[in-house]
Amino acid sequence: MLVSQILKDKGDLVFTASPQETVGAAAALLHTRRVGAMVVVDDKEAVVGILSERDIVRVIAKEGASALSKPISGCMTSSVVFAQPDESIDVLLERMTDRRIRHLPVVKGERLAGIISIGDLVKYKISETQAEADGLKAYIAAG
Repeated sequence: MLVSQILKDKGDLVFTASPQETVGAAAALLHTRRVGAMVVVDDKEAVVGILSERDIVRVIAKEGASALSKPISGCMTSSVVFAQPDESIDVLLERMTDRRIRHLPVVKGERLAGIISIGDLVKYKISETQAEADGLKAYIAAG
């Protein structure tokens, strides 16, 4: 299964924030939107980073509550790893595991096309594996 197929089912909605947004405001948005990460974009909509719950926890552990009033540009991950719509689940699971990341923005050309989480990939991988098992059971039963 390809990323493009997952995005067709899941949708292409991506929550974004500006680098000037405060850590506290971003944390509140993550909570209310019930997501684990937001893509950080500049005023031209170019991706400049990704902010995850993990980034927020790290900056608060390091700087204390005062970190909540600082801009997310100071704690976001600026070396963003991307996914392409034509990549497979297996390739992305390996990439995410190797780099210890849980979210991949999906880009098509220069445009942000969606975001994929490790949970999305695991869900579809389990579904794919179950379909294969069911197919094998049906084949064996027919044989």
